[in-house]
Amino acid sequence: MSLNYNTLKSIFFKFDPETAHKIAEVAMVGANKIFPGSLSFLAHKCVVDDNALKQNLFSSTYHNPVGIAGGFDKNATMFEALTALGFGHLEFGTFTPKSQPGNAKPRLFRLIDEESIQNAMGFNNEGCEAIKNRVKKIYPFTIPIWANIGKNKVTPNEDAIKDYEILVREFSEICDTFVINVSSPNTPNLRDLQDESFIKELFSVILPLTKKPIIFKIAPDMSHEDAIKLCSCAVENGASGVLVSNTSVDYSLSHSSNLKDFGGLSGKVIAKKSKDIFKAVADELYGKTTLIACGGIDSGAEAYERIKMGANLVQIFTSFIFKGPMIARDINLEILELLKRDGFASISEAVGANVKK
Repeated sequence: MSLNYNTLKSIFFKFDPETAHKIAEVAMVGANKIFPGSLSFLAHKCVVDDNALKQNLFSSTYHNPVGIAGGFDKNATMFEALTALGFGHLEFGTFTPKSQPGNAKPRLFRLIDEESIQNAMGFNNEGCEAIKNRVKKIYPFTIPIWANIGKNKVTPNEDAIKDYEILVREFSEICDTFVINVSSPNTPNLRDLQDESFIKELFSVILPLTKKPIIFKIAPDMSHEDAIKLCSCAVENGASGVLVSNTSVDYSLSHSSNLKDFGGLSGKVIAKKSKDIFKAVADELYGKTTLIACGGIDSGAEAYERIKMGANLVQIFTSFIFKGPMIARDINLEILELLKRDGFASISEAVGANVKK
């Protein structure tokens, strides 16, 4: 399988990254129609079903801790294929009330030697109505699905809460969890909303609109002190979890000849930065909220390290592109080996094992 994917990757990497992603999406959406039974075959190969990996979180059962991060399935088209590939939860979006084309192309770049990517997509998506019509046909779904919501580019920051309010109202009955995205670097001034006063006002408006858990997602490009304050504020005002982290605009992390001076970095180049800020937040908030780690996770060992730092769940994105479609299976199998090595009967015993008590 590794050799097959390396061959496939060499072909995919001849295409512009956004074109390659679209080809993969079309293939995943049409797989079962073209080859009946193909998703069942994939699930047999990729789904790791072991009670040691299961957790009950956010009023849902998570059969394993590995999810696909927001941005991969923006328009909620790939649920069935991603589930067959062994993911334990799926985050769709970021989507906005109105459809929007996103930023000018090219806006997605591979930093191949560093197993990283740089994206300046800008919340390109089909909009609330189209995505709602798609999701309501399959909800409730086999595994938990998270709605990652953001504001439209044309919506001024002073009116941003209205956009989040619309999306919470529309999706409250057709998702298992919300993720609040105010941390993308690709919508002008969006990160200005990573502000305590905005968070307080936002949660005061949206909490009464839904019974579903709401997760607050932060960027890695702030001081650890500010990250702790921001996440603590979100939890104190009603967030059920914190997701650390989004992409980085710290371009000093990369030495790639393909590096641009715009867009967010993801993949191996942000692994340490994301892990360090996660540790700072987890040391403060572990036991007070549910923590989700994202950023540079490409192996079971990397995922397991963050689990022991306090993460109940982890998410991947870039490693799917560089390591291939078996990545969720490989991470889960390695986590099982590491749990056994350390004498843990279940992942729940390992979560937070390294947090300063």
